[in-house]
Amino acid sequence: MSADDIGHDRLGAAGDDFYAALMGAHEGLSFEESAQLNARLVLLLANQVGDPDTLKKALAAAAKK
Repeated sequence: MSADDIGHDRLGAAGDDFYAALMGAHEGLSFEESAQLNARLVLLLANQVGDPDTLKKALAAAAKK
């Protein structure tokens, strides 16, 4: 995966469904609980990706403002 691939939409319309599920998972959580959920999700997805170089590229892309 090249750096240009990071951030491209691969979910299409399913992205809206995932976003809704993500927001639903946060419903009723405190700020701290929400942050913990996000951290667990990031670690699970990082493990699923499994490639340190891809993860570093994604991290760099996410850090851009």
